[in-house]
Amino acid sequence: MRRIISALLISISSTLALAQGTQPLELAAGAPDRHVVTAGDTLWSIAAKFLKDPYRWGELWKLNAEEIKNPQRIYPGQVIVLDKSSSQPRLKLVTITEPRREYIEPLKKGIPSIPPQEIEPFLSEPRVLDETGLDAAPRVVALQNDRVIAGAGDTVYTTEVTAQHKVWQLFRTGKALLDPDTKETLGHEALFIGTARLTKEGVPSSFLVLTSKQEIARDDRLLSAPRQDVVNYIPRAPEKMIKAKVLAIYAGVNFGGPQSVVTLNRGKADGLEPGHVLAADLAGAKVSNRYKGEKTNYQLPDARNGLLFVFRVFDRVSYALIMNATHPVVVGDTVRTP
Repeated sequence: MRRIISALLISISSTLALAQGTQPLELAAGAPDRHVVTAGDTLWSIAAKFLKDPYRWGELWKLNAEEIKNPQRIYPGQVIVLDKSSSQPRLKLVTITEPRREYIEPLKKGIPSIPPQEIEPFLSEPRVLDETGLDAAPRVVALQNDRVIAGAGDTVYTTEVTAQHKVWQLFRTGKALLDPDTKETLGHEALFIGTARLTKEGVPSSFLVLTSKQEIARDDRLLSAPRQDVVNYIPRAPEKMIKAKVLAIYAGVNFGGPQSVVTLNRGKADGLEPGHVLAADLAGAKVSNRYKGEKTNYQLPDARNGLLFVFRVFDRVSYALIMNATHPVVVGDTVRTP
């Protein structure tokens, strides 16, 4: 019986998630016939000009699965034209022939998916580690001249380092991230506190501290500095129904609005990928009504509050940027496949 129920739930979830692909594309009110791409544009901002639901951007371009994974870059100076000649609208890129240099020779840097200045710190600094990752990370065991704290220019000594990386990040283990429903530990925040260069391998290994945002102490840990990701993901809904909750909002506040970064309790293991767009729900209010002397309580249905763009994914948690919201997004709010 449990297997039958599970199969039914999976079937219903898949049907709901795929339903959007069968619905006709709805253009945004006042969608332009053409748009000249300029510096400062993002895929999201352009998609919002043409579509009521910007996460259906790939459908408007008629992209296949491979093109969504490896999209053609769009550059300032190019012109996007809305073609309405067939039953379904689509977008096309056209070449400008006007004798204007900035149009003939587009800038080499393609436009990003979402505003990079809002998420750049989250692409390289904050991390989420499981217990295995924590145990494997080199640990500071001593400081130069037996000091209590260290900073830029000082040497720190760590447990043995075997990875062949020169520049590393120093971090301090932060709070455990708990699933609000199961109370299970999904990972631990790794709080970025500085960078260091490996100067000597061995037991202990030696590092020269290059930068420090906070004082470095014993038991702080190191991770190899990652290559910063290029945010060039096509905004799209997940292929299946995903339901998540907001674990935290950056800067330790309990609510956020557009351009705020949130942590979600779902990740790679749940099917989330960078570029996925989720809808935030506004919880329905509990109201009561008295009629003919009798009081009845009602739970109003949830309503859509806004959209979030997932830009960095770990195994069991993710970072997402709030793209729009009619009300503040609150810790504990539900987000799901739109």
